[in-house]
Amino acid sequence: MDKVLVVGGGIGGLTAAIGLRRAGIEVDLVELNPEWTVYGTGIIQQANVVRAMAQLGIVDEFLAAGLPYDHTRSYDLQGKLIADINVPRLAGPEYPSMLGIERPALQKVLVNAAQRLGTRIRVGVSVASFHELADAVEVTLTDGTRARYQLMVGADGLYSQVRTLLFGQQYTPSYTGQAVWRYTLPRPPEFDCLATQIGEKFNAGICPTSQQEMYLFLTSAEPGNPRMPEDRLAGLMRERLAAFGGFIGRLRGQITDSSRVVYRPLETVLVPAPWYRGCVVLIGDAAHGATPHLGQGAGMAIEDAVVLAEEVGRQQPLPAALERFMTRRWERAKFVWETSVGICKAELAGRKDIDRPALLRQMLELTAQPL
Repeated sequence: MDKVLVVGGGIGGLTAAIGLRRAGIEVDLVELNPEWTVYGTGIIQQANVVRAMAQLGIVDEFLAAGLPYDHTRSYDLQGKLIADINVPRLAGPEYPSMLGIERPALQKVLVNAAQRLGTRIRVGVSVASFHELADAVEVTLTDGTRARYQLMVGADGLYSQVRTLLFGQQYTPSYTGQAVWRYTLPRPPEFDCLATQIGEKFNAGICPTSQQEMYLFLTSAEPGNPRMPEDRLAGLMRERLAAFGGFIGRLRGQITDSSRVVYRPLETVLVPAPWYRGCVVLIGDAAHGATPHLGQGAGMAIEDAVVLAEEVGRQQPLPAALERFMTRRWERAKFVWETSVGICKAELAGRKDIDRPALLRQMLELTAQPL
């Protein structure tokens, strides 16, 4: 294995490029968006991600770009504490267990590392088609150029072109009935960890991302996937938070600028194992796009990238490397996908019997296990 094409310049694609370059493999990375913009609020990175960043050799710059903490809290609708969960430090006692970080800051860390390690990056192009050879894949890009690779990695997200070329329309994203709203706010000192408030059909919380900022998030039932008027997003988000007391109730009035509301319908897709054919493999949302209810979407993509780089870097035959990759990834990613989507469905049904703190602990126990 000496040359790999990574399709997609998001979190999964960049971490795959970093891992592969550290294994001494040549990497070309293509990203369709010519501006290479990223989703503009923050993201929670849990203990398994901190450990993965240490394995990739970039944990120090990763931690410096966000706000670290070691626990997460759950409250009821009126702000009464339900659970305060300490999260283990998987990367070692000298590193925190969790990190809140703004997505542009995370992107900058990953891009800098990929470029520093020698990844060849092209933006404004993607894969148009590919042709399987005996031990390689010949790829034609959207600008007409062609090249041959020993492996192509589809890290191009929920609406993956690589997945469509590989499997046709067999696996396509479906709308869940829920949406997520996000809004960045100034961070008072008392907001020092991930905290959620649990309602019947609406759940909200805050995630600190720096010394100065945090973001407020909300999941809400939106039957029929309505098209939200962009000039009314702030008011609509406040309306959906009307029943909340506690800290969400106190913060609600600060949501005033519709242009700063990030609204996204929640869609999911799960490709059954295996996620590969021949010399082409899917990782991240292209293979298992879940809802954000466990905060592990990016975490699963990063773990995919680390494991794939490890197996490919062993210089074993590619079929054996991809088989071992699936053995290490399938059950873990499937659990996160099924549990996240299960919480989503329970919220939509208004079920009160779902124990979210218990599911969170179960996820933390699973992701604490070695990759």
